[in-house]
Amino acid sequence: MEAFRFQPGETPVLLSIPHIGTAVPPDIAATMTDAALAVPDTDWHLDRLYHFAPALGIGFLKATCSRYVIDLNRDPAGGVLYPGANNTELCPLTSFDNQPLYKPGQEPDAAEIERRVGAYWRPYHEQLRGELQALKDRFGVAVLFDAHSIRSVVPRFFDGQLTDFNLGTGGGGTAAPALVGRLMNVLAASGQYSSVLNGRFKGGFITRHYGNPDDNIHTVQLELSQRTYMDEDAPFRFREDLALQVRPSLERMMSVIVEWAWEKASTRRRGSLL
Repeated sequence: MEAFRFQPGETPVLLSIPHIGTAVPPDIAATMTDAALAVPDTDWHLDRLYHFAPALGIGFLKATCSRYVIDLNRDPAGGVLYPGANNTELCPLTSFDNQPLYKPGQEPDAAEIERRVGAYWRPYHEQLRGELQALKDRFGVAVLFDAHSIRSVVPRFFDGQLTDFNLGTGGGGTAAPALVGRLMNVLAASGQYSSVLNGRFKGGFITRHYGNPDDNIHTVQLELSQRTYMDEDAPFRFREDLALQVRPSLERMMSVIVEWAWEKASTRRRGSLL
């Protein structure tokens, strides 16, 4: 089973969607509960929501396997994303609603987790790392937009209803302030949706690990409330009527990233000719 699907772009920008996968290999599925096999905590339909990205010249990388198989946005060394908060594991044992994902006694052991790292986690990250380096080598700069979504109400992780747009830059260290400022201006101008920078979701392992503005690699994560574009209950239906309203803000954000990246690329090219 392939671990990801990748399509290169023609700009310094890459779109990553690590939690969109729904596939569960048969050997793993045999150990899981029926609730787990429904993969309710998927970042549903994000490829459909961001369908405009290739037309902007943005490359994309998306997972095929469910986050229940292995979470591509977690540290395989065991680092905790949010100290003091409720966190999910590299190979999650419970759903967002605290339901067990495995039949009793069939949870993955250390050897199985390591096998999954090699089979599913590492190929995705090798592709991601390689593409960011290729973009930087080609354009002098690379920008990664890590796209996520989550139900608007998940008591395990936050109180009340989640903000619509949750932009994360690892607390401020993974992207240039000028770029982040432009993105927040886009969200403020929309008027229809609430937004926050580095709130409950500050960016996962991918954003924090790959973002290095000093090396001209910039990363941002967007955690989008699913109520903005879909039905949050099974069967998790995509709502085109809602998507038509939220997509312009997303498209403007991505356009701003492309514009900013080209500005940085052009500056570097001009500097190399002086």
